[in-house]
Amino acid sequence: MMASSYNAKEEDGHPSGASGHGGPGVVKSKKPDNTAFKQQRLPAWQPILTAGTVLPAFFVIGLIFIPIGIGLYVTSNNIKEFEIDYTGVNMDSPCYTCAKNFSWNNTTPCTCSVDFTLKQPFESNVFMYYGLSNFYQNHRRYVKSRDDSQLNGGRSLTDPSKECEPYRKNDELPIAPCGAIANSLFNDTLELFHIDSNGSRNAIPLVKKGIAWWTDKHVKFRNPGGNSNLTQAFLGTTKPVNWRKPVYELDPSDPENNGFINEDFIVWMRTAALPTFRKLYRIIQKKSSTTPTLPSGKYTLDIIYNYPVLSFDGRKRMILSTISWMGGKNPFLGIAYITVGSICFFLGVVLLIIHHKYDTRNNSADIPN
Repeated sequence: MMASSYNAKEEDGHPSGASGHGGPGVVKSKKPDNTAFKQQRLPAWQPILTAGTVLPAFFVIGLIFIPIGIGLYVTSNNIKEFEIDYTGVNMDSPCYTCAKNFSWNNTTPCTCSVDFTLKQPFESNVFMYYGLSNFYQNHRRYVKSRDDSQLNGGRSLTDPSKECEPYRKNDELPIAPCGAIANSLFNDTLELFHIDSNGSRNAIPLVKKGIAWWTDKHVKFRNPGGNSNLTQAFLGTTKPVNWRKPVYELDPSDPENNGFINEDFIVWMRTAALPTFRKLYRIIQKKSSTTPTLPSGKYTLDIIYNYPVLSFDGRKRMILSTISWMGGKNPFLGIAYITVGSICFFLGVVLLIIHHKYDTRNNSADIPN
């Protein structure tokens, strides 16, 4: 019979032939340390799912989510919104001639007017949006085609980033602002008029400042050399290919809204995630608490048609909307809450019936021999 020897070091991962620490032939042990963490002996809590815990959870979630969803849905429906398409696709559209004949190469703008009627008055502040469809601002190359250092008034004004290609230079001059996003700036001009009972047109005052994010206006976008003399600051640059005027002439009457800090330009530079989107264009502020901001009646939208969209099968819209504490009109969130709450409540009822019907546990079951 062969004798077997026992070595505690072998069990711990140390070979029997190993000498003391630092000696030749020492093999380091791969055995984890004998601690609660490495040996997975930490105290833990594992929930046991029983009918007494699962059923109340389903009912509580349903009773919480359904009222919240109803509240969100009702609030969204109380927001008034009016939308009108002025693309000019149909022959009976007032903008049909402009849509068919206008292109980026036109030097003279095309004008058209669209009449519409508001059946309900709009209270509080009214926000005017322009909307585009089938316009993919989320394309990877389109999103990257910009120079944030240039837009922040940095030294790359005369040496734009290569990401702006092919809208980096034109006639050997650097483009300011460069890139495809800036080159495709929405430049339609919209004016709103109210037609009173006498048939006269009353212009609706549209506020063009306060439409951009504060961080964009004061942090991300800055003019080179301040706002004093933009003509001199942008000397040695040229306008984007599809623009009719340079960036320092976007709003010459207001130095705080000209150049890179023009709020129409800033709003456009914040790209949309979906091909159908809307962007804030103007704000119609409420002046009196006794009269609505936009009374019901007839209106006329005057359009200077500068932005062709039929080449990519796009659509253009003008939207008038009020807002609430939850933002603009969006019934999806309320519907989602109601749907989740209803499903949870229904599952709770089904599981309760199953539990009541098939819970036949017998504590006095026979034990087989």
